[in-house]
Amino acid sequence: MADLSIQYLGMRLKNPVIIGSSGLTGSVSEVRSAAASGAGAIVLKSIFEEQIIREMDSFISQGEDKATDSFQKGYRSVLNDREYDYEEAFSYLKDHAREQTLGKYLTFVEEAKKSVDIPVIASINCATAYDWHSFARRIESAGADAIELNVFVLPSNTLKTSAENEQVYFDIIDLVCKQVKIPVTLKMGYYFSGLATTAINLSKTGIAGLVLFNRPFHPDIDIDKMEVNSKYLLSDPSEYSQVLRWIALLSGRVDCPLVATTGIHTPDAAIKQLLAGATAVQVASALYKDGLGVVATITAGIEKWMDQKGYRTIDEFRGKMNQQNLENPAEFERVQFMRLYSKIV
Repeated sequence: MADLSIQYLGMRLKNPVIIGSSGLTGSVSEVRSAAASGAGAIVLKSIFEEQIIREMDSFISQGEDKATDSFQKGYRSVLNDREYDYEEAFSYLKDHAREQTLGKYLTFVEEAKKSVDIPVIASINCATAYDWHSFARRIESAGADAIELNVFVLPSNTLKTSAENEQVYFDIIDLVCKQVKIPVTLKMGYYFSGLATTAINLSKTGIAGLVLFNRPFHPDIDIDKMEVNSKYLLSDPSEYSQVLRWIALLSGRVDCPLVATTGIHTPDAAIKQLLAGATAVQVASALYKDGLGVVATITAGIEKWMDQKGYRTIDEFRGKMNQQNLENPAEFERVQFMRLYSKIV
């Protein structure tokens, strides 16, 4: 019988299917259900940088609304530009609000880890260096087996160069990795001026894994309500191909394991990512659409395929179809649709 176990983040996972960070891993009860599905590991729902800042602002605003005497309360705000008579009072309020938010997440990490017997990976969704290095230490103390830094910097600021945008990733990794002993992975997007070079350089920073790719929010416009919304929150099975290309191109060239995510809904999609060079796959959208039973479907499909092909372990075929092992390596780099082969006049 095929052995689906893998080595990832210095740990043995019983199979390469990891449940990705989502609302399905946002509570202890949901984490228990996710673990019962048979997954090899779980990434907890992210704590967002914007969430912390928003709750800090909300907490402080509530205090301002309740203040009847600004001097008695110890602070004063002026329009949208906050100026405080007592800076210490403002700092206290800000730190208290921040601790409330972070404390809830740390308690969640601790309780989630105690509730399951598979690796639990905490997730930090960040866009700046912020103060994640100190928070990462506390996540480690809470018992997380690893930390996934979920970073997606959309290069939309016309005043910043591509180098400045990309430096944010390196700054965050540097700050966090210096503070913790547990493995740190990076879930990254694909908006880079030189994706291959950047990914290779990121892999040399000491991170324990690269997760490709962070699926961005896709805005849409409701032409009746004249509102911006998101029509495509969940991935489509066809989206695995974009990830497949880059897993195959980077496999054997980076200094850390690769994990594929986005568009992985079936056993075939997972097998293809492993053949391209992925160490593991993350699933989320498929679970929203078809339930946690998808995990067992994927693992059973991988096992059946391995038995048919005569593979005993995943290591025997991982990367067998990456770019470096293909007879025609240009297949993964061809980006123009060729009319000659399309049979379309």
